[in-house]
Amino acid sequence: MLNKFIMEDHVKSALIEDIGYGDITTENLAEDTDTLEGYLNTRSDGVLCGIDVFKTVYKLLSEDIKIDFHFKDGDTIQKGDCLATISGPAKELLIGERLSLNYIQRMSGIATETRKYQDAIAPYQAKIVDTRKTTPNFRMFEKYAVKTGGGALHRFNLSDCAMIKDNHIRLAGSITKAVEKLRKNISHAHKIEVECDTLEQVIEALECGADIIMLDNMSVENMKKAVQMINKTAIVEASGNVNLSTVNEIASTGVDIISSSAIVAKAPTLDIALDI
Repeated sequence: MLNKFIMEDHVKSALIEDIGYGDITTENLAEDTDTLEGYLNTRSDGVLCGIDVFKTVYKLLSEDIKIDFHFKDGDTIQKGDCLATISGPAKELLIGERLSLNYIQRMSGIATETRKYQDAIAPYQAKIVDTRKTTPNFRMFEKYAVKTGGGALHRFNLSDCAMIKDNHIRLAGSITKAVEKLRKNISHAHKIEVECDTLEQVIEALECGADIIMLDNMSVENMKKAVQMINKTAIVEASGNVNLSTVNEIASTGVDIISSSAIVAKAPTLDIALDI
């Protein structure tokens, strides 16, 4: 999922942003012959994610930097664990410190938050999925982190799936008109999802043959009714007001998918440090 070429381009761009015209601190302190050894340690419990990106930062800076990870992406880690040892030229090791940590801290934080949500609904069939409420130009890494944390993925971008939301319904005039027009124009390979706020909209979406029906900000009682109405003739997604205190009850309604922006947008970074 982490395309090597796209990942390297992203990291190169991030290095350019961070280094600017040069690291005036490190480059004026370190000699070319200086070497360092460090340890990547976690100060928090969580789920590790972002090993390949961390390595890519240093690969682009110097082929002489050696990194040995003791865990893999998706592993549960505990406060005090040594995740990896790293050694090599002091200059490049220090220049890449902050950027490499930014990637692995952010991605591990998202994987950790996703795992909490998925564990909270473990007795049920539903899967936690992300949304498009992501950091611009960082979506590939955030979605990979969601997957690593045990979640599933919603559409990657606007071209993946046709999603009819409230503003689209206003534009077309009705759910029926929107679905009919899309069916005429999109590929047979694309699914159509309809966002429904009411049970009346669910009925209309069913009659139109929507592939996915999103129950948006519905009460648990209405979600249960909608699931019974749909009766497995479409994929059922629940969205809105999803957090760790509500997600289990939402999953109990029988929905297939629970989408939440919180697993990405509200995920705290995991406290991971590079100790020399």
